[in-house]
Amino acid sequence: MRRRLVLTLLGALAGAPLAAAPLPAHAVDAPQPALSRDTIVIVGHGGVRHPFTVELALTEQQQETGLMFRKSVPADTGMLFDWRAPRESQMWMKNTLVPLDMVFINEDGTIRHIAENTVPESLAVIDSHGPVRATLELQGGITEKLDIRVGDKVEGKFLTAAP
Repeated sequence: MRRRLVLTLLGALAGAPLAAAPLPAHAVDAPQPALSRDTIVIVGHGGVRHPFTVELALTEQQQETGLMFRKSVPADTGMLFDWRAPRESQMWMKNTLVPLDMVFINEDGTIRHIAENTVPESLAVIDSHGPVRATLELQGGITEKLDIRVGDKVEGKFLTAAP
Protein backbone atom coordinates (compact mmCIF):
# COMPACT_ATOMS: atom_id res chain seq x y z
CA MET A 1 0.00 0.00 0.00
CA ARG A 2 1.15 3.57 -0.56
CA ARG A 3 2.57 5.09 2.55
CA ARG A 4 4.12 8.48 3.11
CA LEU A 5 6.72 6.85 5.31
CA VAL A 6 8.19 4.43 2.76
CA LEU A 7 11.27 6.52 2.12
CA THR A 8 11.59 7.45 5.78
CA LEU A 9 11.53 3.80 6.82
CA LEU A 10 14.00 2.84 4.13
CA GLY A 11 16.30 5.62 5.26
CA ALA A 12 16.02 4.50 8.88
CA LEU A 13 16.77 0.91 7.93
CA ALA A 14 19.86 2.07 6.08
CA GLY A 15 21.05 4.04 9.11
CA ALA A 16 20.31 7.40 7.52
CA PRO A 17 18.65 10.19 9.49
CA LEU A 18 14.88 10.27 9.31
CA ALA A 19 13.25 12.61 6.83
CA ALA A 20 10.77 15.20 8.02
CA ALA A 21 7.71 13.14 7.04
CA PRO A 22 5.21 13.03 9.90
CA LEU A 23 3.95 9.80 11.39
CA PRO A 24 0.47 8.73 10.29
CA ALA A 25 -2.20 10.57 12.25
CA HIS A 26 -4.11 7.34 12.82
CA ALA A 27 -3.20 3.82 13.84
CA VAL A 28 -4.24 1.22 11.31
CA ASP A 29 -5.09 -2.16 12.80
CA ALA A 30 -8.19 -3.20 10.86
CA PRO A 31 -9.54 -2.97 7.31
CA GLN A 32 -11.06 0.36 6.41
CA PRO A 33 -14.79 0.40 5.66
CA ALA A 34 -15.72 -0.03 2.00
CA LEU A 35 -15.03 3.17 0.06
CA SER A 36 -17.11 4.78 -2.68
CA ARG A 37 -17.01 2.76 -5.88
CA ASP A 38 -16.76 3.25 -9.60
CA THR A 39 -16.37 1.04 -12.63
CA ILE A 40 -13.26 1.02 -14.76
CA VAL A 41 -12.53 -1.06 -17.84
CA ILE A 42 -9.17 -2.38 -18.98
CA VAL A 43 -9.14 -2.80 -22.75
CA GLY A 44 -6.70 -5.55 -23.63
CA HIS A 45 -4.36 -5.58 -26.60
CA GLY A 46 -6.89 -7.70 -28.53
CA GLY A 47 -9.79 -5.35 -27.77
CA VAL A 48 -11.13 -7.59 -24.98
CA ARG A 49 -12.81 -5.49 -22.28
CA HIS A 50 -12.29 -6.36 -18.61
CA PRO A 51 -14.61 -4.42 -16.24
CA PHE A 52 -13.69 -3.96 -12.58
CA THR A 53 -15.66 -2.40 -9.74
CA VAL A 54 -13.07 -0.43 -7.79
CA GLU A 55 -13.06 1.34 -4.46
CA LEU A 56 -11.72 4.89 -4.77
CA ALA A 57 -8.90 5.72 -2.35
CA LEU A 58 -8.93 9.51 -2.67
CA THR A 59 -7.91 10.92 0.70
CA GLU A 60 -4.49 10.58 2.25
CA GLN A 61 -5.86 8.38 5.04
CA GLN A 62 -7.70 6.11 2.59
CA GLN A 63 -4.54 5.81 0.51
CA GLU A 64 -2.37 5.03 3.55
CA THR A 65 -4.74 2.25 4.60
CA GLY A 66 -5.57 0.88 1.15
CA LEU A 67 -6.32 -2.85 1.21
CA MET A 68 -4.61 -3.50 4.55
CA PHE A 69 -6.05 -6.36 6.58
CA ARG A 70 -8.45 -7.46 3.82
CA LYS A 71 -8.60 -11.24 3.68
CA SER A 72 -9.55 -11.40 0.01
CA VAL A 73 -9.89 -9.32 -3.14
CA PRO A 74 -12.52 -10.71 -5.53
CA ALA A 75 -11.40 -11.14 -9.15
CA ASP A 76 -13.64 -8.37 -10.54
CA THR A 77 -12.83 -5.75 -7.90
CA GLY A 78 -9.90 -3.64 -6.78
CA MET A 79 -8.82 -0.32 -5.34
CA LEU A 80 -7.89 2.74 -7.40
CA PHE A 81 -5.46 5.34 -6.06
CA ASP A 82 -6.05 8.46 -8.16
CA TRP A 83 -3.09 10.79 -7.72
CA ARG A 84 -4.97 13.46 -9.76
CA ALA A 85 -1.76 14.44 -11.58
CA PRO A 86 1.22 12.45 -12.83
CA ARG A 87 3.71 11.54 -10.10
CA GLU A 88 5.96 8.71 -9.03
CA SER A 89 3.98 6.03 -7.23
CA GLN A 90 5.70 3.94 -4.59
CA MET A 91 3.65 1.31 -2.85
CA TRP A 92 4.29 -1.43 -0.31
CA MET A 93 2.42 -4.36 1.20
CA LYS A 94 2.64 -3.63 4.92
CA ASN A 95 -0.32 -5.29 6.71
CA THR A 96 -1.69 -6.48 3.35
CA LEU A 97 -2.62 -10.12 3.81
CA VAL A 98 -3.11 -11.23 0.21
CA PRO A 99 -0.97 -10.91 -2.94
CA LEU A 100 -1.95 -8.10 -5.27
CA ASP A 101 -1.26 -7.09 -8.85
CA MET A 102 -0.38 -3.39 -8.98
CA VAL A 103 -1.19 -1.68 -12.27
CA PHE A 104 0.43 1.71 -12.79
CA ILE A 105 -1.57 3.91 -15.16
CA ASN A 106 -0.24 6.81 -17.26
CA GLU A 107 -2.18 10.07 -17.63
CA ASP A 108 -3.49 8.94 -21.04
CA GLY A 109 -4.84 5.70 -19.52
CA THR A 110 -2.18 3.36 -20.89
CA ILE A 111 -0.64 0.88 -18.49
CA ARG A 112 2.97 1.88 -17.76
CA HIS A 113 4.00 -1.00 -15.47
CA ILE A 114 2.50 -4.04 -13.75
CA ALA A 115 3.87 -5.59 -10.55
CA GLU A 116 2.36 -9.07 -10.38
CA ASN A 117 1.68 -11.12 -7.26
CA THR A 118 3.26 -8.72 -4.80
CA VAL A 119 4.38 -10.35 -1.55
CA PRO A 120 1.95 -10.00 1.38
CA GLU A 121 3.25 -7.93 4.32
CA SER A 122 6.48 -7.01 2.51
CA LEU A 123 8.07 -3.62 3.10
CA ALA A 124 9.81 -3.72 -0.28
CA VAL A 125 9.06 -0.67 -2.42
CA ILE A 126 6.97 -1.36 -5.53
CA ASP A 127 7.71 1.46 -7.95
CA SER A 128 5.78 2.81 -10.93
CA HIS A 129 8.98 3.34 -12.98
CA GLY A 130 7.98 6.87 -13.88
CA PRO A 131 5.18 9.35 -13.27
CA VAL A 132 1.66 7.91 -13.35
CA ARG A 133 -1.85 9.31 -12.93
CA ALA A 134 -3.12 6.36 -10.86
CA THR A 135 -2.31 3.03 -9.30
CA LEU A 136 -4.78 0.16 -9.46
CA GLU A 137 -4.58 -2.76 -7.04
CA LEU A 138 -6.20 -5.99 -8.19
CA GLN A 139 -6.34 -9.60 -7.05
CA GLY A 140 -2.90 -11.19 -7.27
CA GLY A 141 -2.45 -13.07 -10.54
CA ILE A 142 -5.47 -11.57 -12.33
CA THR A 143 -3.42 -9.62 -14.88
CA GLU A 144 -1.71 -12.81 -16.06
CA LYS A 145 -4.99 -14.74 -16.05
CA LEU A 146 -6.71 -12.06 -18.18
CA ASP A 147 -3.58 -11.40 -20.29
CA ILE A 148 -3.50 -7.73 -19.27
CA ARG A 149 -0.22 -6.17 -20.43
CA VAL A 150 1.82 -2.98 -20.37
CA GLY A 151 0.40 -0.73 -23.11
CA ASP A 152 -3.20 -1.88 -22.61
CA LYS A 153 -5.68 0.95 -22.01
CA VAL A 154 -7.64 1.76 -18.85
CA GLU A 155 -10.95 3.61 -19.23
CA GLY A 156 -12.65 5.37 -16.34
CA LYS A 157 -14.19 8.64 -15.23
CA PHE A 158 -11.14 9.41 -13.10
CA LEU A 159 -9.09 10.02 -16.25
CA THR A 160 -11.43 12.75 -17.48
CA ALA A 161 -11.91 14.43 -14.10
CA ALA A 162 -10.11 17.72 -13.57
CA PRO A 163 -7.20 17.56 -11.09
